[in-house]
Amino acid sequence: MVITQQDNGEQTVTGTALLLAAAPANKSCLIDATSVLPALAAVPPSALTGTAAATVVELADPVDPQTVLTRIRTAAAAPGPLVLYVTGQLHLDHRQQLLHLALARTTPSTLRYTALPWHWLTGELALRRPDTTTVVLDLVADGDAWGQVRSGGFGVGPGVRLFGRVSPPPPRRSTAVPGYLKTYASIWRNGHRPPLAHLHAQAAGEAGPGDAVFLAVDGGPGSVPPAPPSPVPVPRQEAAPVAEARPDADPHPAILAAAQSGRHGEAAAIAAMWESTALRTHGAGSPEALHWLEVRADLARLARDPGRSCELWMAAASARLARGQAADTEDVEAAVDRAHHQWEQLGDPAQARALAASLARLRRAVPGRRPGALEAIGRRISALEDVPATP
Repeated sequence: MVITQQDNGEQTVTGTALLLAAAPANKSCLIDATSVLPALAAVPPSALTGTAAATVVELADPVDPQTVLTRIRTAAAAPGPLVLYVTGQLHLDHRQQLLHLALARTTPSTLRYTALPWHWLTGELALRRPDTTTVVLDLVADGDAWGQVRSGGFGVGPGVRLFGRVSPPPPRRSTAVPGYLKTYASIWRNGHRPPLAHLHAQAAGEAGPGDAVFLAVDGGPGSVPPAPPSPVPVPRQEAAPVAEARPDADPHPAILAAAQSGRHGEAAAIAAMWESTALRTHGAGSPEALHWLEVRADLARLARDPGRSCELWMAAASARLARGQAADTEDVEAAVDRAHHQWEQLGDPAQARALAASLARLRRAVPGRRPGALEAIGRRISALEDVPATP
C-alpha cells in the first residue's frame, strides 16, 4: 500500500516512510509483527517522516526477499528524508554467520532463500547521503541471533540514525508483540510530535523487557537533544564501529580479512560505505564507484550468495555499457561472465527464474568470447520451467 500526502508549499520536501512488518506464517513465528500496522496507519503520514509532505509504503508479511529488496531500493532512491520502520524477527544463518530478517515463508531450513539478509538492507542505506536516513526497529531475535546482537554484531551502518529495541526470544508457546513501536504510534495519535530520541526513551521505558537491547545512534546535522531520563533505565548499545572512509587509507586488506574470517556482513558494510563515498565524490558511473560496486559483487560471491553477486555484476556491466564502454571490452565481458557464472550457481529455481530475463538481455548485448552462452541460458530457463515452484 502506498499513501502520499502533500501540502501546497512550493518548496515542500517530501519524506518517505517504509513500513516493513514480517514474520513466518508457521510455527517459527516469534512476533505478531503486523499487529502494529493498524496503529501506524492511524498516524498522519507527516508524523512518520517528520516532513510536511510524505509518501508511505507498507509491506505486510512479504514472502519474497528479492521483492523486499526492490522496495527498499526504490525507497532509498528517493531524494528526500527516508525513515524505515521494521518489525519482525532476526535469525542467524549458521553457514555464513549472517543475520536475516524472516519473511512469511521462512523456516529454519530455508532461511538462506526465504529471508532477507540484513546486509542487503544496510548495503542499500549506505548508498544514501549521510544523515538523511533514519531506521526505527522493533525486533525479536532467535537464540543464535540474540547472541550476535548482544555481542554488538548488529547495526545499520554509518551515517544512519537508529532507534529501536531487539528482544530475546519469547517464552515457548508464546508470541511477542511490537509494543515498542506501538508506543510511538500511541503518542503520535494523541497529537504529540516529540523528537525521536524522546520517543525512544519513553517507548523503551514502557515496553521492556528488561533484558532487551535498546539501540540509540544519533548525530549529524540537526541532531535531536538528548533524551530525558526514562522511568526505567535504558541500556544502550551503539552500532559496531566501522573504519572511516579516509582517502589516504587502503580499506582492501580490512575488507578481505573480514570476509576471510566469515564476517561477511562487516565486509559488505565497509565496501558499501566506500562506494557511497565514491558516489558522492566522483558521481554515479565513475571508475571509482564502479570499482566498489564490483568489490561488493565479489564479496557476495565469497559470502556464497550467488543471487546477490549476480545482481551486482549485472549492475556493474550495465553501468559500464551506460558509460559508453564497448560490449567487447575486457571489463564489460568479465562482469557479464561473472554474473552468468553466479547465476549458474543458484540452487533456488525461483530466484534463478527471477534473474533469468535480465541476464538474457545482457547476454544479447554482450555475447562474450565463449560461444553458446546465450543458448546456455535458454536451456536452463527451459529446464527451470519444468521445476515446480516452492509452495
